Amino acid sequence: MKNFQGVYAALMTPFSADGSVNYEALKTLADHCIDAGLTGLYVGGSTGEGFLLTEEERMEVFRVVGQHVGGRCNLFAHVGAISTDSAIRMARVAESSGFDAVSAVAPFYYSFPLEAIKTYYGDIMQATSLPMLMYNFPNAGGFNGMLDVVNAFIQDEKLLGIKHTSQNLFELEQFKHLSRDLFVFNGFDEMLVAGLSMGADGGIGSTYNFMPHIILEIYHSFQNGDIAAAQKAQEKANRIISAMIPFGVFQMEKEILKNLGLPVGECRKPFLPLSQAGKEKAKEIAAML
Repeated sequence: MKNFQGVYAALMTPFSADGSVNYEALKTLADHCIDAGLTGLYVGGSTGEGFLLTEEERMEVFRVVGQHVGGRCNLFAHVGAISTDSAIRMARVAESSGFDAVSAVAPFYYSFPLEAIKTYYGDIMQATSLPMLMYNFPNAGGFNGMLDVVNAFIQDEKLLGIKHTSQNLFELEQFKHLSRDLFVFNGFDEMLVAGLSMGADGGIGSTYNFMPHIILEIYHSFQNGDIAAAQKAQEKANRIISAMIPFGVFQMEKEILKNLGLPVGECRKPFLPLSQAGKEKAKEIAAML
């Protein structure tokens, strides 16, 4: 199987002033992340406001990104949905658009039992030839049984690995020591060094959109065995993240990108517009980068 180790931007979805997806800005942002040296893009996830897009918008984002990137980096398509049929339709578009793998968060809202969630993943995996990166995000969906799901598919070669967006680093380490080696990606940007130290193969994160050089410094320093340098770069990233949190992380990320010359619009409702204080803080952060 292809080596997917590395760091991936959870790609933001730009919007125009009228609220429509800005596909030209999407291409520009993808180029920005690739040119910075990131390993790849994770498209249509939480950072991409995937659940605020229509199914057709999500599929068109896959088509546009896949065609534009044209094999220049690794591509993961997040196709997670409450509806299995919807997830399958999106997975098929991702496959035809040249993505390397699909990813999916567990179906939420209805408190589906474990067997239903296993069937959901199995159905998506059978629908295309693409491998699956399961998205473990218990705080968002309330599902805490991903280790059981992964073990149920551990002998299926189409199981690529896990995107682990959780502070449970014990569980991350468990994912790396099952009966078959899987790719495991750290999902919380502020914990990248910690995730790597517990065996993660890399990271997938939202702040990678605007500070890829800091993320790459963390990753390469760790890979080179310079833990002190990795920690120092993580501290730099975390000071920025701490400054963003009071104003709304996604709103701040988009405003920072605007200040860096990459206008991507605002977040979709029900996200609130960024406050004036947030805009001023975003300007300060952009000047530091």
